[in-house]
Amino acid sequence: MFPIGTAERVIWTRFPRISRQFASKPPFKDTTNPQQSITYDVANKQKLYLTDPISPGSIFFLPTGTKIFNKLIQFMKQQQSRIKFGYQEVITPLIFKKTLWEQSGHWENYKDDMFKVEGTDASKETYGLKPMNCPGHCVIYNRFEHSYNELPLRYSDFSPLHRNEASGALSGLTRVRKFHQDDGHIFCTKEQVESEILNCLKLVDLCYGKVFRFNDDPNSTYSINLSTRPQEHYIGDLETWNHAESVLKNVLEKTGKKWQLNEGDGAFYGPKLDIMVPDHTGKSHQVATIQLDFQLPSRFNLKYKDKDNTYKTPIMIHRAVFGSVERFMALLIDHYKGKWPFWLNPYQAMIIPINTKDIKQVEACAKLKKQLAGENDIENDNDDDSEIEPIPLNNFRFNVDIDDRAEPLGYRIKDAIMKHYSYLIIIGDNEVTSGQYSIRTRDDRKLDHLTGKEIYDMFCLLEKNYK
Repeated sequence: MFPIGTAERVIWTRFPRISRQFASKPPFKDTTNPQQSITYDVANKQKLYLTDPISPGSIFFLPTGTKIFNKLIQFMKQQQSRIKFGYQEVITPLIFKKTLWEQSGHWENYKDDMFKVEGTDASKETYGLKPMNCPGHCVIYNRFEHSYNELPLRYSDFSPLHRNEASGALSGLTRVRKFHQDDGHIFCTKEQVESEILNCLKLVDLCYGKVFRFNDDPNSTYSINLSTRPQEHYIGDLETWNHAESVLKNVLEKTGKKWQLNEGDGAFYGPKLDIMVPDHTGKSHQVATIQLDFQLPSRFNLKYKDKDNTYKTPIMIHRAVFGSVERFMALLIDHYKGKWPFWLNPYQAMIIPINTKDIKQVEACAKLKKQLAGENDIENDNDDDSEIEPIPLNNFRFNVDIDDRAEPLGYRIKDAIMKHYSYLIIIGDNEVTSGQYSIRTRDDRKLDHLTGKEIYDMFCLLEKNYK
């Protein structure tokens, strides 16, 4: 979906022998790069992910990092599936024959940036790992007959992508060879283009105006670049390109949003709108993109039957809101610095018994953890596994831990705060007797006293409102 990076290629160098102890650690800390330094520190302290020379440019997400990754994907799937946006999720293959990439134009323009695989059968056919989802979505569209009243047709895809970035350019979560996108493609009529792009911008507004705000200015949470035809490596005629660029300009003028021209940075198949957000230093980074494409539908001979019973070629819109989920996570790490909002935090609550040798306090901790994990209503208190019931798909389940180490209470409270748990729940004799637990946030020493159900309901409300 995104144009493949055209950074200067460097000669591949063989990795020296590195001990497994060093290789299993998070990426090397670059103290000259403030964002990378913050990302390293948080990833290391919270055990979010690691990299390893055995698979350069690929991320090993650890359990806590995987929780954040899955929450982001879950969030975007929820938004895209709502009736207003109407995306239908598909899953497409990771590997395609070279003939598909020749048809799409990727082989001609970016084959050096693709991973190639040779079959072992007699034909020795060449395949390519997909760097983008768009050709696969064209294959799906082309398999069926389509009428004008079916359009717009919107596909979303979260399959992993691979791009052969130069080894010297690889960097943590931001420059990788294997990554995921919240990818989407819209097939629509000429008359629907403007409304579809406006709808894409509404999804961008929802995401960066209401949930992921990277600055405090309510009128400018992101900026827009209009990226036009590259000087080289593009497909199609100039007239079509000029028309596509004028369509995007007209849409931007109607929105009233501020934008700037970014000449020559479009995809090889069409111009695009790039959504930029700032990091804590003020430097802008691309996240979302909306790309207008008149080329691929023609190359794949895509058709729909119009009102007059003639067959016409649809227009294709490529769009992503997070962009690379890995790179988006790096921006979030830089922005929150480990203090995740509750709904996204892999460390949502820590339960701490005052006396770790008191059986009643320890049992109360275990009972509350079970309740906050949403399991109270589906399991009996006995150990008979035959009585276990499945957890409902729409159940709220929270990331809750218990610190029952034989350490002083103050030490355990400080440790939970240092790890950025959103809430600390303290259980002593009074809490066991009353059934009301002492709870505080990581940033405020003020204690509230709530029942297990009240805490669960509060957590549900925080999660529902993305707080």
